[in-house]
Amino acid sequence: MNTHFSQSTLDDLETRDPHDRERDLMRRLPALVAQAQSAAGWARILHGVQASAIDHRAALAQLPVTRKSQLKELQQQDAPFGGLTSTAPRALSRICMSPGPIFDPEGRSSDPWRFARPMYAAGVRAGGLLQNCFSYHFTPAAFMVEGGAARIGCTVIPAGSGQTELQVQAMSTLRPDTYVGTPSFLKLILEKAAETGADVSSVRHALLSAEALPESLRAWFIERGVPHVCQAYASADAGSIAYETRTDGVLDPGMVLDEEVILEIVKPGTGEPVAPGEVGEVVLTVFHPDYPLIRFATGDLSALLVGATPAAGAHTNARLRGWLGRADQTTKVRAMFVHPSQVHEIAHRHGIGKARLVVSGTIADETMTLQCEVDDPAASIAADNGAAIVATLRNVTKLRGEVFFVQRGSLPNDGKVIDDRRRYD
Repeated sequence: MNTHFSQSTLDDLETRDPHDRERDLMRRLPALVAQAQSAAGWARILHGVQASAIDHRAALAQLPVTRKSQLKELQQQDAPFGGLTSTAPRALSRICMSPGPIFDPEGRSSDPWRFARPMYAAGVRAGGLLQNCFSYHFTPAAFMVEGGAARIGCTVIPAGSGQTELQVQAMSTLRPDTYVGTPSFLKLILEKAAETGADVSSVRHALLSAEALPESLRAWFIERGVPHVCQAYASADAGSIAYETRTDGVLDPGMVLDEEVILEIVKPGTGEPVAPGEVGEVVLTVFHPDYPLIRFATGDLSALLVGATPAAGAHTNARLRGWLGRADQTTKVRAMFVHPSQVHEIAHRHGIGKARLVVSGTIADETMTLQCEVDDPAASIAADNGAAIVATLRNVTKLRGEVFFVQRGSLPNDGKVIDDRRRYD
């Protein structure tokens, strides 16, 4: 492989003829299925499947879908990874823990989460300096950046999340050229810098992930001196999935798919592929040396971008329209997943028969309100029963929220536990 770094792509894989890419992925697919079947969990899921026969998309589409929402239960049955890893736990580099809890394996290969590609597309280069503002506490996001940085050859400020004033101090003193983290935290840093008069103008590139990026917020960043803002679509299970790219400095449409991923868009709740361009649930098959994923449903909604024609020498892989919402009720708030099971747990602890978590506002400025049905809302308010529930809400979800008491029987009878009412504009 030619390892020369061109202007916009990390290596020659990103500029392959699409037909050559498809042939290569399908050629490698049977070995991936066989690798997965060596793990006890996948052996159960793929029981009776002849790996050698899974060498084209129609055959892949006949395999069962494994959902992200199933991981917690699978991992409880077969700790720590549900029998889905082909590498023994103590042979891994790290074992991370995401909210749920869900355990995520990190292998010892170079750039195991394949994060160098979105970082390079965002402008990270050898000899550069980036401020890594993803959390280093339990979750894998910060280590995804570390792996990509090591492959590219840039220097990292391991800033983590929180401590906004220290973030501004580090940024103004060390002069990084790139910020990597959530959009909401970058907004807080820039606001604090403006408030204190700190010079953080060295940051010209931002790679944002873990939250949606409305175009209004992207424009806000550009207006405040960060002209090159790209986003990456990644998960703690699959690593890099897709990412934004630029051609001659101009943002390309959609998000280009990672080279180690086979993407399917299916009808939510099924494994049936939809027509190109139709919105559906993102299902991934990921070539991973330690954690092979076969038809893994993320719970996210997206669609293939139809008709996108790459410029000469640019990325040639298929493109997603981006994140278009959730296929299930699991909701991400300030980079943390909130699960319906967590809402049920809070209600159970406090003897509440029915509760609904309402998320309102906009990305980076959202509010969580737990609506709780009780016999006498006024009495519950007078007794300050909400304070204990607020504490439990924060303990379970790791997020701040409010409690609102409503009359028993007043919440809609629609089965909805989490109601995402945020505006994405």
